Amino acid sequence: MLRTARLAVGALVVALTLTVAAPAHAAVWSSTDRWGTWTNGGYTLYNNIWGNGYGAQTIWADSYSSWGVWANHPNTGGIKSYPNATKWVGKKVSALGTTTSSFNVTVPTSGVAFTTAYDIWSSDNAHEIMLWMNKYGAVGPLGTLQTTQSVGGHTWQIYRGSNGANNVYSFVRTGNTSSGTVDIRAIAQWLRTNGWWGDVTVGNVQFGYEITSSAGGRDFVTNSFSVTAN
Repeated sequence: MLRTARLAVGALVVALTLTVAAPAHAAVWSSTDRWGTWTNGGYTLYNNIWGNGYGAQTIWADSYSSWGVWANHPNTGGIKSYPNATKWVGKKVSALGTTTSSFNVTVPTSGVAFTTAYDIWSSDNAHEIMLWMNKYGAVGPLGTLQTTQSVGGHTWQIYRGSNGANNVYSFVRTGNTSSGTVDIRAIAQWLRTNGWWGDVTVGNVQFGYEITSSAGGRDFVTNSFSVTAN
């Protein structure tokens, strides 16, 4: 009788442990593939493990607006990945109506090196705008500091450079934020007014996590994300 009771208690403990460890629900989509992609609601999600010396990474999503990444990249230099959600705009700067994006994220703040960033491209991929909404660890923008300006609803240190393939304009927010709204049209118009680009066609608007290191495995969660382009 005593042995039976102990077995029953042991089984109960195991059952409770499994119940606690199980996720609240299974994601609609997930992938561990370096180039895993999924389309939903006019957006495309990319796992996008593009760098060298990378570790394991899993992207999951319930929708384009609710998704995240578990990443375990070694504590070495160099960007390992840029998991992101992408929306195509396809309008010239002069033709842009209201063009904004909102986001809300939950991210690690220690023992990591990454930035939560927008990557906004001209349709010919000759120009790239990076909007760094937060940054942690040993990361820094490409190019040289040009100015500090308030534009698009935020105050930025603005850098200009080239990666050899395209022009890069990095807007690094002067303080970290995990949520907000960005006026993309205002930023595109600022670049045009200052002669950094012409009346280009704005192509992909991407939002995600540019991860350099996340040793031991860390979660990067997009609680909400959307792009409005009229």
